[in-house]
Amino acid sequence: MSVIKSSQNLIDLYEAMDDERKRSLSDYTDFLYAQADPINKVIPPPDDSPRPEEETVVGAVKRLKIKYHMIESMAVFSRASDLMTDHMVKGRDVIEVIDEMEILFDDAYKKILLDSGQDTE
Repeated sequence: MSVIKSSQNLIDLYEAMDDERKRSLSDYTDFLYAQADPINKVIPPPDDSPRPEEETVVGAVKRLKIKYHMIESMAVFSRASDLMTDHMVKGRDVIEVIDEMEILFDDAYKKILLDSGQDTE
């Protein structure tokens, strides 16, 4: 009975190998990858999470994380955090900050689609 190992299990095994075995494993994975059919990962559309009439910046981040659940980029969340700080510390207008967050997440989603080869429309 074959069991698929987790990524962490494979990393642990790799780290326990000497350099020669690591090189052999790397060569073998290159070979397997070259033989495999390409995997087309389908990126799901954003969830339908309409923007409420009144919303806090924190609420907007939570809503956008749910709406764009496929986005994992720390760069997006780092920039969203910067925008939140602009609002809370510097007093930027809540509507302006949320509008910019909407654009930030939408642009990140479009980039994921482009990188996957899917149509952005």
